[in-house]
Amino acid sequence: MPLVVCATPIGNLEDVTLRVLRELGEADLVLCEDTRRTRTLLERHGIRAKLLSYHQHNEAQRVEEVLPRLAHGERIALASDAGLPGVNDPGARLIGAAIERELEVTVLPGPSAVETALVASGLVGERYSFVGYLPRGRAALERLWEEAASWDGAIVAFESPKRLPATLRSLAGADPGRPVAVCRELTKRFEEVVRGPAEEVAARFAEPPKGEITVVLGPSGDTGSVAEQDALAAVVELVEAGLPRRRAADLISGLTGVPRNKLYKASL
Repeated sequence: MPLVVCATPIGNLEDVTLRVLRELGEADLVLCEDTRRTRTLLERHGIRAKLLSYHQHNEAQRVEEVLPRLAHGERIALASDAGLPGVNDPGARLIGAAIERELEVTVLPGPSAVETALVASGLVGERYSFVGYLPRGRAALERLWEEAASWDGAIVAFESPKRLPATLRSLAGADPGRPVAVCRELTKRFEEVVRGPAEEVAARFAEPPKGEITVVLGPSGDTGSVAEQDALAAVVELVEAGLPRRRAADLISGLTGVPRNKLYKASL
C-alpha cells in the first residue's frame, strides 16, 4: 500500500478535497504535524482515525518507525497542519526515504498558500519563484533584494508577522517602487490582502500584524544601468550565436564588471 501525502486546508476547514477526507478515514495510520489540529479537521467532517505526531523534532525517528510498516503493506497518510507536506513543512524526509526504497508514494493535491497568495496578489505572470521563509538578517535580506532585482517573475515568500515591518522597510529601502502584496490570514474570516508599491505597503505595516503572512513581490521596475543593459544584450547575442550561457556570462562579466550571476539569471 502507498504512502499517501494529503494536502489540508490553509485556514478554512471546508477547503479540503473529498479524496483527502476519504484517505484520512481509510488509512491505517495518519501522520500529522500537530495531532490536535488534524483532529479538529477530522471532527469537523465526522472522521475517526488513528493519529501519530510527525514533526521536525521527531522526523528521523518516525521515518525509521514508518518505513517497515509501509513495506509490510500498511496504508499510511501524511498530513501537515496546513497545505502540502514537504513544502516548508515536515514530510520531505519520509517521502524521499520511501521513494529511495521503491515504496509507492501518492500525492493528493489541495490548498496552497503559495498559489492562493500569488493569484490574490494580482501579480501573476508566466513564471514565479517560491523562496520559502525570507532571511532573518538585514544583510541577508539586502542580498536577496539585490539578487532578485533581475528576476522577471513574481516572488512568493512566507514571513513572520513580527518580522514583517522590518522586512518591508528593507525592501522599500532597496526598491521603493517594487509592487508587493501582503496576504494575511488567507481563507480565514479576517483575510486581508494589501497591495501597492513597497514604500506604501511598508508604511501600512509599521507595526506587526496578527496572523499568518504570505508576501508576493512583483517584478522590479529597476532595469539596471545602461551599461548593465548593454552587457545583458551582449550575453543574449552570444547565446544566440551558440555559446553556452554560463560561458557567455563569464566572458561579458570579465569585460564589463557586471556580476556574472546577475547576467546569467537576467538572460534566462
